[in-house]
Amino acid sequence: MIQERHRHRYEFNNKYLDAIEDAGMKAVGINPDSNLVEIVELKDHPWFIGVQFHPELRSTVIESSSVYLSSLLRHL
Repeated sequence: MIQERHRHRYEFNNKYLDAIEDAGMKAVGINPDSNLVEIVELKDHPWFIGVQFHPELRSTVIESSSVYLSSLLRHL
């Protein structure tokens, strides 16, 4: 389970989830308490991720967020 700080005024509208997934974006992280989409990926893209949380708030130089680390490793 991923535990990150969610802090947005905007939410993913689940009304459009099926249409968005049919178009190629996959909801891969859903908040179990609110049923809101927190993480999306593009299924046919080598590296694309969208998040509704703030990975920078828990990242340090010693322990980087997995979002930052995966981006860095992908682009090296």
